[in-house]
Amino acid sequence: MAAEEKGVVASRHLGLVAGPAVFALLAFVPSGLHRIPGFGHRPAYAAAAAGLMAVWWFTEAVPIAVTAAAPLVLYPLFGVFGRGLAGDALRTVEPYLDAYIFLFLGGMTLGAAMEQWGLHRRVALYIMRGVGTEPRRLLLGMLVATAFVSMWISNTATAVMMMPIGMALLAQLEAGEGGRRLGGFGASLMLSIAYAANVGGIGTKIGTGTNSIFVGFLSEKLGYEMSFLRYMAVGLPFVALFIPVVWWVLWQNAKGDLPGATRGREVLERELTALGAWSGRERFVALIFLGAAGLWISGDVLRPLIAPRVAVVAPGFKLLGKHFEAGVAMMAAAVLVATRTVSRAQLARVPWSTLLLLGGSFAMAAGIEGSGLSGFLTQTLDPVARLPLLAQLGLVSAATVALSAVASNTATVNVLLNVLPRSLPVLSACALAASCDFALPAGTPPNAIVFGSGYVRLPQMMRIGLVLDLLAAALIAAYAFFYLRFVL
Repeated sequence: MAAEEKGVVASRHLGLVAGPAVFALLAFVPSGLHRIPGFGHRPAYAAAAAGLMAVWWFTEAVPIAVTAAAPLVLYPLFGVFGRGLAGDALRTVEPYLDAYIFLFLGGMTLGAAMEQWGLHRRVALYIMRGVGTEPRRLLLGMLVATAFVSMWISNTATAVMMMPIGMALLAQLEAGEGGRRLGGFGASLMLSIAYAANVGGIGTKIGTGTNSIFVGFLSEKLGYEMSFLRYMAVGLPFVALFIPVVWWVLWQNAKGDLPGATRGREVLERELTALGAWSGRERFVALIFLGAAGLWISGDVLRPLIAPRVAVVAPGFKLLGKHFEAGVAMMAAAVLVATRTVSRAQLARVPWSTLLLLGGSFAMAAGIEGSGLSGFLTQTLDPVARLPLLAQLGLVSAATVALSAVASNTATVNVLLNVLPRSLPVLSACALAASCDFALPAGTPPNAIVFGSGYVRLPQMMRIGLVLDLLAAALIAAYAFFYLRFVL
């Protein structure tokens, strides 16, 4: 067993013990959490559950989805909401049925159909061909194509799909160079796939699970409904700003051994030819995708027109943006399933456990709020909230990027959103930064995928990734200070 694997196993064993220990310490040792007027022991029990989940999420002592289900048992058992066993059980289940769960479910089904019929691959190849095949344009094209695809399907699936394209390009380029290995350019091309897959997911609500956790938290705890278009106004400009930064850093590494300028086009044309003409199913998936995206973007215009009709059918129900978007997503998914455009085998590959993770994230936040713990945390973190906004943003961005290097991005954003000051720019900076992990193979699945290509060495990834981590933290702080606080 490699030293890295031994370290992971040791961390999991430690977390398996430390999680219950933290729970017992917070739940049963007398502290200020047990003496908050009007709430009894409930804040301590909510903190204990959150502590257990945080330790298990960070160490991955048990499967992440299993940890996400912990509130279903702990909240009713310890009376976190103070509504009795039945009332607490019902209140605990509600976050697992949030509209954002169904939005992500529909989005994953749409992404599965795109994968099944190769639509995502065709779009990526067209983008790369359009950007150009001269070496620096080829690197930029890989970044742009990967980022665009990752906005709509999971970053892992994007990296898995783009890596063979990158390897085919490198094989052809090296053949044209007489078999000379393109170490620097090859490493940059591989890293561009991983980094763009991570960054691209920031662009839309359904791009990555952390985005859904973020907008769900805003809806549940701050009453702030962020539409699909509004979220794109938050995430997409950052993607557009940071991709050129990633390109510049990777280009510095690639310049030492550049290939000829014409070989790339041959590979792209061959890959497109291999895809053949557009099939009927591929066109149908493209139509459904464009229709869903159009409806999501037009939600702020269409929802007020639909809401009165919904009120007639369901009196008292308020149609929020998340309900409209979830409805669009589920209708798209239903059409794809009903027409057998997406197969059962393809659906089986979808990471359904992510839905449970989202529900657990929302449940953790609900417990912290409903138990009275949120008030205690607000008072405790008051010194941070008093800092100048730019200092808060810098601190949060740096801490989130650093934490996501050693823990999953979902674990990072789950914990931090619940303890940070309830400031929209600060919370947004945390959500953006959680997807900016570039330094270690274990940081995100795309990093690990390209690390296995044979072109990327660990010191190389750490050196380039650390530069990008620092640049990302600085850019996010400035981006939130000069842009997001006015947009939000």
